[in-house]
Amino acid sequence: MSGTSMDGVDASYLETDGLNKVHFGRGCTLPYSEEFKRILEDFISDHQNSSEIESEITKIHAEAVEQLLIKEGVSNQEIDLIGFHGHTIFHDPEHRKTWQIGNGALLAEMTGIDVVCDFRSNDVLHGGQGAPLVPLYHKAMSDDFQKPLGILNLGGVANITWIDAQGGLVAFDTGPGNALIDDFIHIRLGKRMDAGGELALSGTVDQKILDQLLAHPFFEIQGPKSLDRNAFDLEPAFSLSDSDGTATLSAFTAESVKRSIELLPEPPKLWLVTGGGRRNKALMMELRHRLKTEVKPVEEVGWQGDFLEAQAFGYLAVRSLKKLPLSLPSTTGVEQPMTGGVHYERMIG
Repeated sequence: MSGTSMDGVDASYLETDGLNKVHFGRGCTLPYSEEFKRILEDFISDHQNSSEIESEITKIHAEAVEQLLIKEGVSNQEIDLIGFHGHTIFHDPEHRKTWQIGNGALLAEMTGIDVVCDFRSNDVLHGGQGAPLVPLYHKAMSDDFQKPLGILNLGGVANITWIDAQGGLVAFDTGPGNALIDDFIHIRLGKRMDAGGELALSGTVDQKILDQLLAHPFFEIQGPKSLDRNAFDLEPAFSLSDSDGTATLSAFTAESVKRSIELLPEPPKLWLVTGGGRRNKALMMELRHRLKTEVKPVEEVGWQGDFLEAQAFGYLAVRSLKKLPLSLPSTTGVEQPMTGGVHYERMIG
């Protein structure tokens, strides 16, 4: 029901059996204050005062749930479950470590609704990458589409879900999404993003720098594989102007996706793009240019791109209660189909 980014909390209403029945309702976003963003960024850097920030981020999620209930016109007693992802602070699956802050017991107490959280730990503990976890939800949503289908999520990191006509799934992180572009813009201009890709559209891709970025060893690894948001070094782009640097980093994201096709059984006939990057005209232009096939934002097929991840964790929460798999060997590299999640019951007083 809830998903988190550096900008705030997304919450969405979902009716599902955790299998093929999916009906989504309204969604809402509760933005972080600028002060809390700074606190969160500092915490990610030094990991100090974890209990304090965990309580605060849980409180923000409770407020998002309250807003969503009002928007949907339902009471907390009519909601069975919250899927609570929390905020990823550290992700190192090679050493079987992943850390998402958020207090599931406190959220259940504050909302009066059962909570499932900690979706990634069991996968990582059993040799998986812990990401991406959304592919099973993508599969449940995409029965009617042309196959093979590629669903590309352009968040801080980019990841792909590949689905064939028989329901086969492949998933992995492809490379950078928006993170490098956002960080470059923040360092150079003090802004949080290249809104709409406008700056990148005014620049020119520097092929030499692009080749340097693409020399990263991540691209030699076979899938499934996952990335930490800060895995890539921005330094090569700093030799470029603001516009050329942004254009080159946008091309880096798109070319990473193109190269990921080599790891798929068959190239997708259709790409559906979700995540914040779908609003970036430069990124979408680069993707269409490099993939040379149909590339659409998910809204064109009736999905809610702003709330797709929040919906997915609601779906996974139901699967968790039913002890169904949240991840597969072909999506995270886990040893076998693996369930996960921790269940906290609502307080009854």
